[in-house]
Amino acid sequence: MDAVREQPEKAILLPANLLVSLIIPAFNEVNYIRQTVDEAVTYFELMHYSFEIIVAADGNDGTRELVQEMARTDNRLKAIGNKNRKGKGCAIRNAMGMAKGDIIGFTDADNKTQITEFSKIVPAILDGYDIVIGSRTAVGATIETPQKWYRRIGGKGFGVFAHAVIGMRDIVDTQCGFKFFTKRVARRLFSLQKIDGYMFDIEILYLAQRLGLKVLQVPIRWRDDGDSRLQLVRGNIRNGFDVLKILFMHRGKKIGDYR
Repeated sequence: MDAVREQPEKAILLPANLLVSLIIPAFNEVNYIRQTVDEAVTYFELMHYSFEIIVAADGNDGTRELVQEMARTDNRLKAIGNKNRKGKGCAIRNAMGMAKGDIIGFTDADNKTQITEFSKIVPAILDGYDIVIGSRTAVGATIETPQKWYRRIGGKGFGVFAHAVIGMRDIVDTQCGFKFFTKRVARRLFSLQKIDGYMFDIEILYLAQRLGLKVLQVPIRWRDDGDSRLQLVRGNIRNGFDVLKILFMHRGKKIGDYR
């Protein structure tokens, strides 16, 4: 909690009437979820932000039930989800449908990016950007604990493939799990988004590009916890098919089709 308590002095205050919705997708994250939620609550309270936290928890390890228990004494917390895994994209899409915030975004359940990095998001949103995303490759980013070497190589290789198919070469780090949207843009994008798995990030950014939305990448502090749920070979094959699906679903559509 010390890092959370040190950061607010550097942050920009939000207008009192703005609500922040933080979505935390989780699959069997009972070992991490209480700390992640508690740190977010502490940060938002110290910043005097109005907020809600929605934990979209699939799985059967008790993550969802733990947050539901926490919500009994804090009505700013909510937990949704299923015993069977529906996918990160599906979980976030469902949570987006119920989020009430003026700024809506998501972060990883295992705290790869601390909530204090939200201080970098606020000024950009207030300056008029539609989407502000954390980047591990932008100038000024700090990788405190890197991924294992073979995951870094696999990730770079997959990134080359994805950018060759989809484009968006100006957004190098499409998969960082720290993204925030204005309410209007979140509603629009996630009503169009279809991918249930990990590649929902690419679909959202691809749609944003097609719609001409203002996207800003901000450098963040990030740390790997060594507990990736992605199967390096099978998972990337599945993700590759999803990238192709994104292209085929949206390539032929005109901008007017998204209105």
